[in-house]
Amino acid sequence: MAFWAYMLRCADGHYYVGSTDELERRVAQHQSGEVMGYTYKRRPVQRVWSETFFTRIEAKEAERRIKGWSRAKKDALISGDWDRVSRLAQSHADRPSTGSGLAVEG
Repeated sequence: MAFWAYMLRCADGHYYVGSTDELERRVAQHQSGEVMGYTYKRRPVQRVWSETFFTRIEAKEAERRIKGWSRAKKDALISGDWDRVSRLAQSHADRPSTGSGLAVEG
């Protein structure tokens, strides 16, 4: 069985990232409004990226990771510009965290 992580572009330009074991069915559910979540009021949607994984865990991990990316990095992924994805990942690593700001002592 295959699993997918996928990205949809919503009518308002926002991206939605998810994972599933039935890609075409899941995208159709988003498109029809059967999914009463983030995409419901942002239809129509268009699948702009997807990748196959061997396990559900790998697909969920990819979903979680991509959800945290900037729009620029998501755009680079959609266009297949791996050099830009890599540069954006490196530039993000150089910036301070926007978390609590509390230092963790080890």
